[in-house]
Amino acid sequence: MRQILAASLLLVPSLFPAAAVASKPMNDDASAPTITRPLSTGVISPRILHSANILVSPDQAATLPQDATVVLKLNIDEQGKPQGIQVVRSINRIVDARVIDAVNQFRWSPATLNKQVIPIDMTLNVVVQH
Repeated sequence: MRQILAASLLLVPSLFPAAAVASKPMNDDASAPTITRPLSTGVISPRILHSANILVSPDQAATLPQDATVVLKLNIDEQGKPQGIQVVRSINRIVDARVIDAVNQFRWSPATLNKQVIPIDMTLNVVVQH
């Protein structure tokens, strides 16, 4: 163990000159061309344009806690349609299925990045009130 520690301590000082050389700028010439990169306008999140009602029977609603929440993970495609809906936090299977059916009918304005339409993953909290 001491031999390994001694060998590593001997190697460490040899790395300092290499680090000092690597940190120096390559070119100090002011006439060198500058690199321009486009500035991102950032991602503009999708917005709900149309939503659907979640239909739950009165018997099922009576068993739900007040303001029960189903958490979904989904992808909004370039046309504003939800894709790949997965339940992250469940209330129960019957209510989860009803929530998924309703969210499949939602329509969104698609997300954009630099004014280009893009698909985006998102988490949606659906509060089931009764």
